[in-house]
Amino acid sequence: MRNPLRSEAEAFRFLLFTIGYFALIVIGAMIDKWVGVAVFVVLTLAILYFGFVRGRDEAPRRVAPTLPHPEDERRILVIANETVAGDTLHEMIRRKSEGYRANVLVVAPAQPSPLQHLASDEDPSRGAARERVDASLARLRDAGISAQGHVGDADPVQAIEDALRTFGPDEVIISTHPEGRSHWLERDIVEHARERFAVPITHVVVDLEAQRTEVR
Repeated sequence: MRNPLRSEAEAFRFLLFTIGYFALIVIGAMIDKWVGVAVFVVLTLAILYFGFVRGRDEAPRRVAPTLPHPEDERRILVIANETVAGDTLHEMIRRKSEGYRANVLVVAPAQPSPLQHLASDEDPSRGAARERVDASLARLRDAGISAQGHVGDADPVQAIEDALRTFGPDEVIISTHPEGRSHWLERDIVEHARERFAVPITHVVVDLEAQRTEVR
């Protein structure tokens, strides 16, 4: 069963919202029983409307690359966080680059823990993501591939949309952990991206545990 909440930060916000929801009902009930009932009815109807009625009416936008570039240039957007330096991912990037003047953009969506998010302290997670991106870029450049990268939005789908507007890739590679160990797969990130963006998307599974085993 997949988790309907797409991230730890989203789950934490949902928890805060739930606490606020019941707190308003309790406060209303303390003023008057019928006030409490009225608050409950209004809040519940508002949640049902915005969560279900409007959610069904709003179809996802199809976003396409917006920046032109030379025909012999192949722009590849890579979205990866912990798996950004994985062997399987780098092999796929090399395969996609063959026969082209490849230009690769590596974006790592940094995802702070709920406590870091509450404290507005995202530096540790962003710093770690930056180090992984730098290691990946060095490896790509050693292989003769032109590459740049940065830490992106915590939401991978939003990170892709941002890059589509500023980089204009010909295709996107999304790298995740295997099923069962990937939060992105639990959140259906790959499927959401394919529904939303008018650009070819390749999903690469990187098993870092198997990679470490092979090294040993």
